[in-house]
Amino acid sequence: MIRAGLVGLSLFASAAQAADCRLALLLALDVSSSVDAAEDRLQRGGLVAALTAPEVSAAFFALEQPVALAVYEWSGRYNQEVLLDWTLIKTPEHLLFAAETIAASRRSHNDFPTAMGYALGYGAGMLQKGPHCLYKTLDMAGDGQNNEGFGPRSAYAEFPFEGVTVNGLVINGADYEAETGLIAFYKSQVLHGPGAFIEIAQGFEDYERAMRRKLERELTPPVIGLGAENPRTRPKG
Repeated sequence: MIRAGLVGLSLFASAAQAADCRLALLLALDVSSSVDAAEDRLQRGGLVAALTAPEVSAAFFALEQPVALAVYEWSGRYNQEVLLDWTLIKTPEHLLFAAETIAASRRSHNDFPTAMGYALGYGAGMLQKGPHCLYKTLDMAGDGQNNEGFGPRSAYAEFPFEGVTVNGLVINGADYEAETGLIAFYKSQVLHGPGAFIEIAQGFEDYERAMRRKLERELTPPVIGLGAENPRTRPKG
């Protein structure tokens, strides 16, 4: 098993060398009207703290091939704004630049509904315009279900999502029924592609921990040939 893992990692490294980067990671933040100003600060600050956490930084630089990172926020049908355009994270200074850019960002909208299908379509366009990477991952973070326009399934049918994995970060509210409904919605409607998973934040106060855990999982290099033990899909304890 160890020998197979080493061979798989070598194959992965060879394939990554043929691309500009090993992973294009696109993060989408929910700024719909259900997210108040204090919650948005927790979300934005939590992402900055997660990106600069030692374990996440180590995962970014686990291999020589860089990760391409971009971030946008979304709410209504036509309300998406780029916070960080595509940036190759080649050094710790690049990662610090990305975190500082997000820290300095200001919320673009606060009074629009949750148009997740449109947000996914916007993300698909960003991924197409991004660098050529071995893998592509889009993260949808949100505290509510789609309530305007077409939903995620329609987005996956109409926009270019071939080869894209869509993960989710569910931000649970205080109401139990809403929590369970949101988790089920993400599992049945939002997750897309091989190895897709959700992380759950128990309120916006827990956003940083959930984002840190999710990023570490996504950035861990895959080892080809390990099947169910692939670290990109294996939950950590």
